[in-house]
Amino acid sequence: MQMAEEETIAAAVRHLAPRLAVLRAVAADEHVTHVAQALGVPQPTVSRWLAELAETLEVPVLARTGRRVRLTRSGRELAEAAGAALTALETGIRRAVEEHDPDSGRVVFAFLHTMGGVQVPELLREFRRHHPRVRFALQQAGHAEMVRRVLDGEVDLALTGPLPEPGERLATALLLRQRLVVAVPVGHRLADRRRVRLAELRGEEFVGLKPGYGLRRITDELCAAAGFTPRLSCVGEEVDTIRGLVAAGLGLAVLPPSVPRPPRGLVEVPVTPQATRSIGLVWPADRPLSPAAARFRDFALARRL
Repeated sequence: MQMAEEETIAAAVRHLAPRLAVLRAVAADEHVTHVAQALGVPQPTVSRWLAELAETLEVPVLARTGRRVRLTRSGRELAEAAGAALTALETGIRRAVEEHDPDSGRVVFAFLHTMGGVQVPELLREFRRHHPRVRFALQQAGHAEMVRRVLDGEVDLALTGPLPEPGERLATALLLRQRLVVAVPVGHRLADRRRVRLAELRGEEFVGLKPGYGLRRITDELCAAAGFTPRLSCVGEEVDTIRGLVAAGLGLAVLPPSVPRPPRGLVEVPVTPQATRSIGLVWPADRPLSPAAARFRDFALARRL
């Protein structure tokens, strides 16, 4: 493309935006007076914009027929593009307005895999019973990844644990303390115990989540406090998978209790002294939440889990 043509197009873009609506209206009603009245723009302004448009593009866009005007072939091409551009712009404006509406906005919500079976669906159902037009984009990830997404603005709120320390960029609120159990396969030496000390697991093989997941960090810390480092035979990303590996006899795991009950082949033994993990909401402290996200946060904090 020649430099002169590039300069013509750049100049056209600068002038086009306020004139696109006029051109689209002229394509629908070939009468300048009607277009001016419909758009609330003085008729001389409409005529001037159309003339400037043709001058900027250096192509004719209108041909007059008495009191009416009709678009040239170049004008029709431009009017069609103007209509598509304005439709896209109107859609974007509508979404932007809805995003700021607490009753119809969108909330990007991340949560732990272990909370996706019952707690999160019930929370969303209850919230949308009061606010049915709010939309949710749901994500699941490990603890460290969810915190990163909140800090980077990819996620509005995250339900995670253990809760990180609040700071200048991160706000947190505790929702519950969830007790932890040792998951063992049926027939294991500890399967009939009413409770177990973590020190008794020294020498056992474990299965667990990958580094970066909150439960993996808690398991490592609990075992370290009991005087040993867990030896993992398998690592994964889903708690349900970890439970399946335990039931298959591939190792033990420190997990939250199954809801509503443990799967076949697995027994859950309470830990003594009681071990828990903190579960709560995390959101950015250095920028405001959208009204819909703020309303959902306040609802979750009031309802708890």
